[in-house]
Amino acid sequence: MQKDSSGQAAGGGTRRAIVDLGSNSVRLVVFEGELRNPVQIFNEKAVLRLATGLIHTNLLDPVAMEETIVVLKRYAAIARVMDANPFEGLATSAVRDAANGSEFVARISDAVPDLRVSVLSGEAEARLSAEGVLCGIPMADGILADLGGGSLELVGLERGIVGLAATLPIGVIRLAEKASGDPQRARGIVLDALERVTFVNIGAGRDLYLSGGAFRALARIHIAQTSYPLAVVHHYTIGREEARDLAGVISGASRKLIERLPGVSRKRIGDLPFAAVILRRLLRATGADRVVFSANGLREGWFMRQLPLSLREQDPLISAARDLSIASLRDPNLPGALITWTSGLFPMETQHQARLREAACWFSDIGNHEHPEYRAEQAFLRVLRQTGVALDHHARAFLALTLALRYEAPSEAGFLAPARALLPMDAARRAEALGAAVRLAYTLSAGTPALLAATRLAIAGDRLVLSLNAASGVFAGEAITRRLARLAELLGVEPDVQLL
Repeated sequence: MQKDSSGQAAGGGTRRAIVDLGSNSVRLVVFEGELRNPVQIFNEKAVLRLATGLIHTNLLDPVAMEETIVVLKRYAAIARVMDANPFEGLATSAVRDAANGSEFVARISDAVPDLRVSVLSGEAEARLSAEGVLCGIPMADGILADLGGGSLELVGLERGIVGLAATLPIGVIRLAEKASGDPQRARGIVLDALERVTFVNIGAGRDLYLSGGAFRALARIHIAQTSYPLAVVHHYTIGREEARDLAGVISGASRKLIERLPGVSRKRIGDLPFAAVILRRLLRATGADRVVFSANGLREGWFMRQLPLSLREQDPLISAARDLSIASLRDPNLPGALITWTSGLFPMETQHQARLREAACWFSDIGNHEHPEYRAEQAFLRVLRQTGVALDHHARAFLALTLALRYEAPSEAGFLAPARALLPMDAARRAEALGAAVRLAYTLSAGTPALLAATRLAIAGDRLVLSLNAASGVFAGEAITRRLARLAELLGVEPDVQLL
């Protein structure tokens, strides 16, 4: 297993497989590596709707059960050839509530002996979902709502701490059946259910975190409708009124109208009005100021519980940057040296800004194997669209812009438009300066800590002073003076070179 300079794992052959046996779908995810940020190497879903008819019969759908057995045999074969261990299943609302749920689990054990299925209680399901959300949004503060086919899980979150939890029997399948397919009738059902939850009001003025496929489908519609510059649902954030308007439109729309909306999955069309009803009622009940969508949930919560405490406690932003870039580094010790070298350039930086600078230093060599003509653009896209779950959209944009300018992308390059649209002007300016500083560092050091150690960079009054140890082999040639001048211009000071 490859390790970075601190000895922490940076990849590896460990594989774990989880089957999410839900009310609407059955999904297999295979995670690889002993890493703080989950890395999926396989993800397959079958929409089987086990909960269809459950409220009328109190039984799992018989056709769906047969199809589920077939799918689980396939998943077992995949887990086996991928050498995934553990290989576990988590059964949620439908199996938990159905009269024949335990019988079905026994059938699964007979048909797929490699798979160990656990039937989660409502509270256990809610807490696992919360831990999955905190995996990617570690300081989440407000209310989590995780919507499935059979149930809605609600969890109070206090700056990254899991609080009270509740489960409500109003998943999209069950709600639609209770309301006889009428979203108008569904409003009262949802209202009655939410009134029984005593802690929802802690969300007032805070964030409402939404997890689950139907909620993510709503996010994709909003992304497409607004021409948002980044098609990444995870961390997608909208204000209360935007969310309220979206929910109002979808809950009252006909099926034909929903079919014509951009970004709509055909498999979700029937669920969307009921997800929208739930969202609108949640906004009213919680009083949340913003809605934050999460791609993480139950499966990532399960994954986090498999990790040792030392990994779970790592800073997820820095871990993501390190894990995603360690293989491309020419010297794994350079990021640490760069972090120190750039530390004096932004004397008023906040803790969050310092963490972004540290992450950028880890990413700094991510494009070195790309074709020189496309290095800046490829580095930009890799960082902007990466899988690091702890990076919100601002962080993605900041780091991507920094890396593009580290490779001297023209500041007006068209491919930079998504990052510029996502960043306020002061953050974009800081990214430009940091990118120029990293570019200067690599020019001085050839990507080696030893040569970088022969230089110092500091702001002294109105000057940006680059100090060089002339005996070390570094010198202020044309490329150095030009890049120093550009960095000084971005920082609003004058360049100065001094020999030690």
